Amino acid sequence: MYGFRKSDGLIFPCQSRDVCRLENGSTNEYLLHDRSIEEFLKTIEPQYNQAVTELKTGRPSRNAIYVVAGFASYVTSCSPTAMRLGADPLRSSVKATAKILDRQGKISRAPEELGQRSTSNLIDSGEVLIDIDEKYLQAIGITQILDRLGIWANSAWDLIHNEHQANPFFTSDFALAIEPSDDPRILNRLVPLTPDFAIRIRPSFNAKEHRKDFEFRRFRPRMVSARHKEVRNINESIARCAENLIFFRDRQNWVEPFLCKNKKYWIEPHTIEFPVERGFLNVSTMRIALKS
Repeated sequence: MYGFRKSDGLIFPCQSRDVCRLENGSTNEYLLHDRSIEEFLKTIEPQYNQAVTELKTGRPSRNAIYVVAGFASYVTSCSPTAMRLGADPLRSSVKATAKILDRQGKISRAPEELGQRSTSNLIDSGEVLIDIDEKYLQAIGITQILDRLGIWANSAWDLIHNEHQANPFFTSDFALAIEPSDDPRILNRLVPLTPDFAIRIRPSFNAKEHRKDFEFRRFRPRMVSARHKEVRNINESIARCAENLIFFRDRQNWVEPFLCKNKKYWIEPHTIEFPVERGFLNVSTMRIALKS
């Protein structure tokens, strides 16, 4: 396959082992067993090909649903993009907590060198920054991975077949893309599984109520034969949501201009802080935006 690096537009031939792993990337010292995610992956990786084959038929077994939902859950828990995106909501929560404690007089004012100003004032001015260890976010994601799997496996899925040989699906170092849903509170997830097959997970707002149902009784598949425009839109989302590396099978004439057009985008976290009577309400989401 070929890789495309968004940072400089370089295209290079590669194999998955060269680019699709980070040495000890899932080792996490915040967990009691720092490689505990490996036990989970043993139930996912060896069965990936069979699971995708079953999904393509539209009649997947419970295990096939588990494997693919588990793959998507892993990407959104352990990848560098997932850790970066998860830091913003936690940073906003720490910021809001500091302001509440400041109001209550439980945080002393700054020393004279900083004008004896309040913590709230220093945070709002940008003179005090809240730093989050992204590996801590990864640890949280790992502990919640089965809940996310249960939510997505009990959701509606589009099983998207791409019959346009000249326009295969891309994938990336964040092998998942986001797109708006019919409900503004929810984002759909696009997961390319092979060059000719992808899924769209369409969670409902109350899907989390069924996260412990590992019989996946609310799994609702729908077969979709993608038109050329939809394939293009999916590839655009995949390219824009990639952190830095995009992968593709065929180096056709249209690929490089298409990727260069979309290389300046990424997923960014977006948190809105609403003051309420006794504190703050933070609403966090993600969106595709131009990288500043």
